[in-house]
Amino acid sequence: MSEEILAAVLNEAPGKLALETVRLDAPGPDEVLVDVHYAGLCRSDLHEIEGVWPASCPTVLGHEASGVVREAGDRVTGLRPGDHVVTCLSSYCGTCRFCLAGRLTLCARRGQLRARAAPVLTNAAGRPVHPTAGLGAFATAMVAHQHSLVRIPDTMPLAAASVLGCAVVTGIGAVFRSARVEPGATTAVLGCGGVGIAAIQGAKLAGASQIIAVDTNEARLKDALGFGATATVDASSTDSVEAVRELTGGGVDYSFEAIGFAATVEQSFAMLGPGGTATVLGLVPDSQPLTIRAAELFALEKRLQGAFMGANQFPTDIPRYVRFYEQGRLDLDSMLSAFVGLDELGDGFARMKQGGLTRVIADIRRHA
Repeated sequence: MSEEILAAVLNEAPGKLALETVRLDAPGPDEVLVDVHYAGLCRSDLHEIEGVWPASCPTVLGHEASGVVREAGDRVTGLRPGDHVVTCLSSYCGTCRFCLAGRLTLCARRGQLRARAAPVLTNAAGRPVHPTAGLGAFATAMVAHQHSLVRIPDTMPLAAASVLGCAVVTGIGAVFRSARVEPGATTAVLGCGGVGIAAIQGAKLAGASQIIAVDTNEARLKDALGFGATATVDASSTDSVEAVRELTGGGVDYSFEAIGFAATVEQSFAMLGPGGTATVLGLVPDSQPLTIRAAELFALEKRLQGAFMGANQFPTDIPRYVRFYEQGRLDLDSMLSAFVGLDELGDGFARMKQGGLTRVIADIRRHA
């Protein structure tokens, strides 16, 4: 049976989120109905709101969330009502050549998983509403494919768990799965938002000898030290490339760009030492072309690579990160900078733009 739920809907872009009553379809055989408790505000959501990235309006944004399973379809395995779960937008089929090779973020059939006979969401006018990434977490409930969810222990706080499925799997995943940072390596992280802070914590877990945080916000740089950074560079007042080169005696072994601008990607590559690897975590708009010196790329054997969602394998990665959290080795609680209600998302994104915050979290059950 379908039901009415509350959702923050983006009807046009650029535009504003509007709290509306929409109809949520019943879950299909491979789908799960989840009551959403918390959802992280990601910069990619803001890009769609502001029209920087194209949005399929009307749409319900939100892809980084935690909640509780209320109903599971006939073919769902491993999930049942009452389970606590985390969402991840990199759903996977499990049968294509990329999935079989363990590269779930490159799944060739992800779009087919989200295809269904009837729209999962419709508004009061009967028009289909697009759930971003097949999720649409800025709503009191969602219907998602079982391969977009992973079960977590009931003892794991759902607020802290909400950042696992995007910021954490992206940041830590880039360190372990993409760059494969080895103990003693030198690292730099450009951008100290949620993804960047996760990358800093990943570098600490990997045993990096130097972890240099680069940002233009003084508060974020101060926070980065608490998460494991060994040094900071204020890019608003100094040449970040030269500063990193000086701190490391010639450049880092690994850099991580967690902002999404061509200029900072170029900086992440330039601050590498010979044989270094720059990993891009931010999605750079097509309108911003990259300029890389070929001599450095070849003669100095530098590498520039992407890591969509940290090249994660979230069904196994997220349980590992939960254990790190339980052991006190991964600080998720301090990443939760501010909480807003479902009807206060506009204020939450405004606070995000002001800077100085790691992650703003929406308490979905709190609304007018």
